[in-house]
Amino acid sequence: MSGMKMTIAAIALSLLSVASMAQISWQGEWVEGAMVIGNTQPEAQIQFKGEPVMVAPDGTFVIGLHRDEDPQVSIELMLPGGEKQIWVQSVEQRDYRIQYVEGIDQNIMEPSAEDQDRIWRDVLATREAKALRDDRLDFLADFDWPLFGPISGVYGSQRVYNGEPGSPHYGIDIAAPTGSPFYAPAPGVVTLAIPDMFYSGGTVILDHGHGVSSSFLHMSKIDVAAGDVLQQGDLIGEVGATGRVTGPHLDWRMNWRDSRIDPELLLRASENWEKNQP
Repeated sequence: MSGMKMTIAAIALSLLSVASMAQISWQGEWVEGAMVIGNTQPEAQIQFKGEPVMVAPDGTFVIGLHRDEDPQVSIELMLPGGEKQIWVQSVEQRDYRIQYVEGIDQNIMEPSAEDQDRIWRDVLATREAKALRDDRLDFLADFDWPLFGPISGVYGSQRVYNGEPGSPHYGIDIAAPTGSPFYAPAPGVVTLAIPDMFYSGGTVILDHGHGVSSSFLHMSKIDVAAGDVLQQGDLIGEVGATGRVTGPHLDWRMNWRDSRIDPELLLRASENWEKNQP
């Protein structure tokens, strides 16, 4: 009898555990560069790799996986009643291309002391713009292409500039003539609009809420200002060849907090991916 009671108790505990562990639903792929949407109980608390994550009043939250994410990551949930749960989630690892870029001006490759001061100011301005933790849920939009054109650069590729290894490329490059207009891929608020940053040239950052942001680089013309609230499809500016480039294109990058995420993965997950395919 005691054995039967233990078996029943074990089954009950197992069912309780399964029910308890169903407190988060997920949308998205667990792969390097992805943005994963979660939903849990209102007023629950989430930590990702030991850092707190914003949770909307309805329980919605977002997690971004960077280019070189760990093969396993931990997500901690604290329910309103005090119950604590921990997930260990496997992350699919990706192989990245090596891309050789020639023809970069020498002053870009070897900036002067004056230029280095300018670069540092650019870094600080970019950090401040990306530090916003707005409670907007614009990141839930079905992201669309900012413009159509051939893909000339992809996320994660190791860049070699004039024969010298550089940082990986964190965006998707869309080739288009200088002056081509492009538009907001999702709603958001403009947190930075600078026409002449050293490396990225004309640059706009659009915040989508909860630490998710888009950056648009190498612009020839900016049609927005910091503080502007944009809807999907609103004009942002024009494609250019400013900063460290060899030709006109739009470099679209995305962040979740400090993690660089892949815009192409968001497009592939939407019905809008096919719009720009040959």
